[in-house]
Amino acid sequence: MIAMRALKSFTWSLLLCGGLAALAQQPNQDDLIWQKSVQKYDKQRDAVLASVDKMAQAGPFQPDWDSLKGYKIPEWYQDAKFGIFIHWGVYSVPAFGSEWYPRAMYLQGSPEYKHEVETYGPQTKFGYKNFIPEFHAQNFDPKAWAALFQESGARYVIPVAEHHDGFQMYQSELSDWNATKMGPKRDIIGELRTAILAEGLHFGVSSHRAEHYWFMNGGRAFPSDVQDPKYASLYGPAHVGIDPGKDGTGHPDTAYLNDWLARSAELVKRYHPELIYFDWWVEQDTFQPYLKRFAAFYYNQAAKNGQQVVLFRKNNAFPEGTTVLDIERGQLDHIRPIHWQTDTSVSQKSWGYIQGDTYKSPESLVWQLVDIVSKNGSLLLNIGPKSDGTIPEQAQSILQHMGAWLKVNGEAIYSTRPWTTYGEGPTQVVAGSFNDTATKPYTAQDIRFTTKGKTLFAIALGWPADGHLTVHSLGEASNFKVKSVSLLGTDASIRFTQQADGLHLELPAQAPGNYAYSFKILPAAD
Repeated sequence: MIAMRALKSFTWSLLLCGGLAALAQQPNQDDLIWQKSVQKYDKQRDAVLASVDKMAQAGPFQPDWDSLKGYKIPEWYQDAKFGIFIHWGVYSVPAFGSEWYPRAMYLQGSPEYKHEVETYGPQTKFGYKNFIPEFHAQNFDPKAWAALFQESGARYVIPVAEHHDGFQMYQSELSDWNATKMGPKRDIIGELRTAILAEGLHFGVSSHRAEHYWFMNGGRAFPSDVQDPKYASLYGPAHVGIDPGKDGTGHPDTAYLNDWLARSAELVKRYHPELIYFDWWVEQDTFQPYLKRFAAFYYNQAAKNGQQVVLFRKNNAFPEGTTVLDIERGQLDHIRPIHWQTDTSVSQKSWGYIQGDTYKSPESLVWQLVDIVSKNGSLLLNIGPKSDGTIPEQAQSILQHMGAWLKVNGEAIYSTRPWTTYGEGPTQVVAGSFNDTATKPYTAQDIRFTTKGKTLFAIALGWPADGHLTVHSLGEASNFKVKSVSLLGTDASIRFTQQADGLHLELPAQAPGNYAYSFKILPAAD
């Protein structure tokens, strides 16, 4: 029965992908064991997939890229500018290394492997599954979390619904390994959704399920509970031969791809998120037909419900014009005409909580937010709560400081659009993914621009010691003739002269606030 289903899946994959180049692989023995372990969900999974394909054909979008290029990025998202990402799961129990602990604890020679054996014993006796009963979340207060996010000035929140570890933080009919049936025995995502919407914020979810196909494969190299068929529905397929540290390529079999699609669609059907984030591994060519089906389903479902939604992509997982580009831990060095996003974390080492992590300064994150917004982007800032459900004090402090800054300067951030140039100054941004800490500290001569209608905002990323600021982009030869200048956060008058080398500003003796300073510049009448 299992082998026949695998053969049918393989044949269907060939038809979907349109050729040998994009073929899903034939399932190996480990894949078949995983398929048998999740066979009890076949009926529910098939029902979800049928609803996906029905909706994918029943609205303004069809499951092909030409049709999906009709997608328009919502105005509310372009106005929002700042969101909160949440990495919280079973990996917060060991709180060691990073949120990739469930993989690394099965990689012989890694610090996580050594820590696991020395602290908990061999992986045959104590595996990742054994952390689940220790994940109590006893202090999780979704209302308090949502209030903090509101205080931070964020306009949208995206918790991770399922990370690479395969443990769902939500109620699911497709797996027993979820937070409503194990660990906290609470619908974490559902409770967060209710609290976040009550604060007037937009709610999204993130799924990192794709990478789970190979995530636990280190446990096949030595005796461990990953090899026990009793736990295949959690650990499996744990497919060997895929190394994300090298090229990271691989081709999941069709049964796994169908499961991925069903899990993704279940999140939409149950929680109606306005934003959805997938991690990078959906770039593999075998995901392409499934991404088309999902996007058409998601966009059509949203249209039916009167939602304007956002689907993110990394790199080239989706074609340009079908989704919103996301750059992980990095940014751009130019204005991008199409809105985009950076996702990064308040912490330096891990997305999830670990003991001894270090944290970025509120100042550096405000600078990053301002720079990104000036280039037509948004910032999705991650926090990693502890296993008991408390948000680390350092993370809380950072969010509170950013909220205080936005309370004063939000007019120059929210609902703005780029100017003709993003900015000026000596500090050069190091562009690209995983470079967000490579840029040197900004100076008072570094200025970023945003606009709102005819109003121009010049945001100085420091306070000049001599009380004088020159905005070189606004010299007499510029097309912007200045009528008046004010400084957000103060009623003090700002004297100015527009000269050949720029707009010269005489500043108050006292800076209003910290980190960056927003000058509101009105144009003279034509």
